[in-house]
Amino acid sequence: MLDILQKGGIIMWIILFLSIVAAVIVIERLLYFRKIRIDEEKMINRLKSTLRKRHFDEAISICENNPSPITNLMRVGIEHRHHAPETIKETILDAANLEIPQMEKHLPALGTVTHIAPLLGLLGTVTGNISAFGVLGKLGSVGDPALLAKGISEALLTTAAGLIVAIPAIIFYNYLVNKVNHTIIRLENRVNELVLLLETNKEETVTPEENMSFPPQFPDEGTRAPDGGGLI
Repeated sequence: MLDILQKGGIIMWIILFLSIVAAVIVIERLLYFRKIRIDEEKMINRLKSTLRKRHFDEAISICENNPSPITNLMRVGIEHRHHAPETIKETILDAANLEIPQMEKHLPALGTVTHIAPLLGLLGTVTGNISAFGVLGKLGSVGDPALLAKGISEALLTTAAGLIVAIPAIIFYNYLVNKVNHTIIRLENRVNELVLLLETNKEETVTPEENMSFPPQFPDEGTRAPDGGGLI
């Protein structure tokens, strides 16, 4: 392995570095999506049951113990349940926009690797051929084919290495991007459902204005008996 890297030159070491970066990103993203993977229908039904009982603190605790994009949106909606439906919807949409960068984290870097790796392989091919033809220019003839081997091997090795890194990186990049897009679509479809659920199960509270709408009732003076008597 070390011999191959030495034959490939500096470009081979750069391609190796890119392959490590790509592998780390892919593993980190797969672990992230595995962490947030939940049974959405089961979780929504559980939250519906909790909200119908008006156990709002318990619902928030459920969301916090099962972190995922959908539970994060649900938690934000529950915390703003006293607001108007339009305000709740806007708040949930703002929270959804914050979830998208988290899901797309490091994917631009992986996409960059998929483009750079084959280009570096092509660059290695060019520099290898330049080296090989440089030998021919100095000697004027090919007396010893071994003199050309270094340049030709560099050209072939870097091309192969660039493709070996780029092909799986492209596969995982498209897979992860597709997963993010499907998650975003699911979040968009859930927003109206969450708002309706919160509005239906909104906690019943009595506002100060409602308390003031019923003034205290005092007995009519005309019904009081004279000289300390009781009420007639």
